[in-house]
Amino acid sequence: MSAPKTIINLQDVSLEREQAGSRFEMSTSILGVQLGLFGLGATLHEVPPGKTASPFHRHHTCDEMFLVLSGTGIYRYGDTRLPVRPWDCIGAPAAGEAHQFINTGEVPLRYLGFANNTNADVVEYPDSGRVRIDVGATGHHRENATFRAGTRLVPMSYWEGEKTD
Repeated sequence: MSAPKTIINLQDVSLEREQAGSRFEMSTSILGVQLGLFGLGATLHEVPPGKTASPFHRHHTCDEMFLVLSGTGIYRYGDTRLPVRPWDCIGAPAAGEAHQFINTGEVPLRYLGFANNTNADVVEYPDSGRVRIDVGATGHHRENATFRAGTRLVPMSYWEGEKTD
């Protein structure tokens, strides 16, 4: 990675596109890393009209905050769907409700996402029953995880599967 910048103009950043099927699509630029910030995650998101940014999810250790810059859409938060527009500031507390952005407008939905990057996070995906675990014992889970895994979990007791005799 090149040396961190002191100032980044959002009009000049390169966006990296990510798409899954016909439903999910967004382009992002990870600003925090470009600015040399690893404890504070900061990402510019751009979601095309009619697309959903990411799967419905919740972080168990990371707080997130979003600032809508342009466009309109829906913020799915738990069982509610809330309209969003420019200058809305949105919170997604760690271990709170699952959340997701859906662009219901006619122009790209652009927003900034901020998070406290911890050395471990568990992300739960209620729609699919998946869970993801990222741990970075030598740093932050997003940048240099020493363990990354995901699966579907089933409820179990503390002793289930252990040899107890």
